[in-house]
Amino acid sequence: MFPTSRRLAGSVVFLSLCLALPASAQTAPESGTPATPSTPGTGTPPEETPPAGVSAEDLKALEEAMGKDAAAAQASGTTSDTSSPAASSGVTLSPSNINIKGLDLSFVLDVAGAAFSSKEPLQTGGHDPTGSGFNFQQLEMSLNTAVDPYFRFTGNIVFNQFGVEVEEAYATTTALPANLQLRAGQFLTRFGRLNPTHPHAWDFVDQPFALGRVFGGEGNRGLGTELSWLSPLPWYLEVVGSVTDASGEGTARSFLGSADGGVTSPFDFQFTGAVKQFFPLSDDLSLLWGLSAANGPNPTGYHNRSDVFGTDVYLKYRPVSGGSHTLVTLQGELFYRRRQVPQDVLSDLNGYGQVLWRFAQRWAAAGRYEFGTPAHNSNGLVADDPLDPEWTANRQRISANVTFWPTEFSRLRLQGATDLIGWRDRPDYSVFLALEVVMGAHGAHAF
Repeated sequence: MFPTSRRLAGSVVFLSLCLALPASAQTAPESGTPATPSTPGTGTPPEETPPAGVSAEDLKALEEAMGKDAAAAQASGTTSDTSSPAASSGVTLSPSNINIKGLDLSFVLDVAGAAFSSKEPLQTGGHDPTGSGFNFQQLEMSLNTAVDPYFRFTGNIVFNQFGVEVEEAYATTTALPANLQLRAGQFLTRFGRLNPTHPHAWDFVDQPFALGRVFGGEGNRGLGTELSWLSPLPWYLEVVGSVTDASGEGTARSFLGSADGGVTSPFDFQFTGAVKQFFPLSDDLSLLWGLSAANGPNPTGYHNRSDVFGTDVYLKYRPVSGGSHTLVTLQGELFYRRRQVPQDVLSDLNGYGQVLWRFAQRWAAAGRYEFGTPAHNSNGLVADDPLDPEWTANRQRISANVTFWPTEFSRLRLQGATDLIGWRDRPDYSVFLALEVVMGAHGAHAF
């Protein structure tokens, strides 16, 4: 027989190997292998039994030795990190990552101080500062996790001073053939460049009024399904199509909007299509160009429908060599809207263009120009618009801001704007000082 000390050392090694096996099995679902099964019919983990070849006396001796080691480590201040509750429970907490057993969480806080020259500023965004003083724009909670080998879940919950809103909640396929991908649930439609994004991805504190006028304060979204296809062409080309509800006061303004309208036929939905192309012009310069269209019913009469056509462009210059922090982007969108109304057809044009220059690691400056025309009838004359009856002349807005990033988890923006509203006697002026703080691992933004 082995001496007691050698037998004890052998038992320690054997027990360590046995204890390591369940730990690896617990992390197996992340790599696609099944986890240790529970006891059939109970939903509880199987009962633990002593490893084979280890006697009860050896286990007792091991427990006593481990207890003495733990006490000595605690007294010397060298307690192992694995003894912390977060490590043992599979929870990771840091400014850049909130991970609970594979569920990534993030929180984005947007607040702003604002000053307006007008008592009734014409802000169209649901998260825009809307009055002089302090404005709580939003607190967004984002959830992302892999469900199984076939689906991924994404949710965006928005908290504001008036309640809680489910902005997006959808499942995305991860294993369809032929470069196909399907989304189902509630989501922002992929019309244009800015509509599918959230405020923390914007270069400006407020959204362009073109987006709010055409789609609503929350951007165009709805319950439905979306199918996208990535073509095998030599350049990046993606084709997207979706079918969603055409109702929603803040999300389908050009369609049914807040009107009561049930679904009685397939034509009661909103249909959206988009083509997105990416061109790497050089190592430092790239271009994204998109075309979009949406069609759906509007509440002005039986079979009356609205069409929205758009084009968007995004040009990005960023040197990839030399360690430069320089970044220059040009972005613009144009929306042409056509609506059937009783005995007539109304049309209007809206758009914006902006430039951003990041001239240092923590500093950037940006400028934006926006415009919108009044609705014209089929004869080319300014018409009465049931959606915007006061919009009887052109509107233009010029904005500029300076952004400072204290760290990668926060940013400060000082923004000023002049709003030239054709149906008002004098321009409107506004100034914002906005703070944004990010906590957790937020999903990557689209290019």
